[in-house]
Amino acid sequence: MTLWTELIADIVGGRWVNPETGQPAQVPYDSIHIAETLESEESTLLESVGLQGHLVLVCDPTTYEALGRRVEANLSAQGAISRIVLEHPHADLQEVERLRRQVASFSGVVAVGSGTINDLCKHATQLNGQRYAVFATAGSMNGYTSTTASMRLESGLKVSLPSHAPAGVFVDLQVSADAPAYLSASGFGDCLCRSVAQVDWWLSHRLLGTAYHPAAYVIQERDELSLNERVAELPAGDVEAVGFLHRLLTLGGLATAFTGVSNSGSMGEHQISHYIDCFAGAKHPGTLHGQQVGVASLTMARLQRLLLSQTQPPRLLPTRIDAEGMRQRMGSAVADQCRVEFEKKAFSGEGLERLNARLAEIWSDLREEVRPFILAVEEMESMLRASGGPATPQELGVEADFYREAVVHCREMRNRFSFLDIAADAGMLEDFAAEEVR
Repeated sequence: MTLWTELIADIVGGRWVNPETGQPAQVPYDSIHIAETLESEESTLLESVGLQGHLVLVCDPTTYEALGRRVEANLSAQGAISRIVLEHPHADLQEVERLRRQVASFSGVVAVGSGTINDLCKHATQLNGQRYAVFATAGSMNGYTSTTASMRLESGLKVSLPSHAPAGVFVDLQVSADAPAYLSASGFGDCLCRSVAQVDWWLSHRLLGTAYHPAAYVIQERDELSLNERVAELPAGDVEAVGFLHRLLTLGGLATAFTGVSNSGSMGEHQISHYIDCFAGAKHPGTLHGQQVGVASLTMARLQRLLLSQTQPPRLLPTRIDAEGMRQRMGSAVADQCRVEFEKKAFSGEGLERLNARLAEIWSDLREEVRPFILAVEEMESMLRASGGPATPQELGVEADFYREAVVHCREMRNRFSFLDIAADAGMLEDFAAEEVR
């Protein structure tokens, strides 16, 4: 039997020493428990993280049938348990406020679900000063161990808001294995971005001096290989493959927790996905974040390959900020928010001259330094298809014109420097995007 919490338990327990600092990593979780089944253990697990008394279970109709009913039955045998079923939950601040009021009188909250349910419970309990734990129902994303909540603001902008960690994260692998296959494929898409995110982050570190934490990748390396070897087993609901998927998703979240930044798994590819979520509107195909990240990772891999194949560095021109175009695409309120962030990585004048000089200085070394990080685009695409996930914008259901728009303009949304910025300021991004989707 695989010890599913190997390394994870050491990190959570403060026994794993960060090689960068020489000190034990500090993460804000009491327990992360992954097992092939957790049946009949639910009450004991919650008590182990201090969740007792009159608890409330929060789920949606699907996750209630998948696991919530079982959790409720186990808890009801031990004491009072109430239930809130969110019929059509949306991760926005209005829903958080409603949920805050509904759960305020309980001694703790038990989330049963994945992305939306977890984020709503996470943020509502943080604002209420309550403890919560989550029982995962699918390996669809890495947010179980995140200390941020993905929320849509009233303006329509989707952002990651600072939140708090669950006291416990509990994963029943059989439940996740029984979930619809597209959910595991979404989780794999979220994992697939590692290579392109690492290349982008290293570029930012070497060119701009931003912090870079290799320990985030050290803890994931072995499990990435194990998952990639088993990716074709995910669509069939193989428990071992799903176990390595959950391990990698968990370790990615822990890396964000102890480094304090999400760059290790969120760079240019996530910006493309965020743009789709924020601005597709009625054109949004209803795809999951991880599915979009998988396709966007292939786009970023092709863009990075194009640029890094050049022996001479691209010559960057002054950053063009099209304020009126941003307002037309995003709406005035969101455009104003995004412009503040975009301007932080805009270069002109002497700053641009220094940037070009630095790029020329490091280019040859940079091309060699990123080689160990890179997965071939063809290998990435093969694995993504093997997982059962879409591999092209057409397969996502995103219209070609809109996907091109997302590739070209997503960099305007946040102050995180990537190869999208290099390509755009070198005057290459629009031509690349035109070729990317025909």
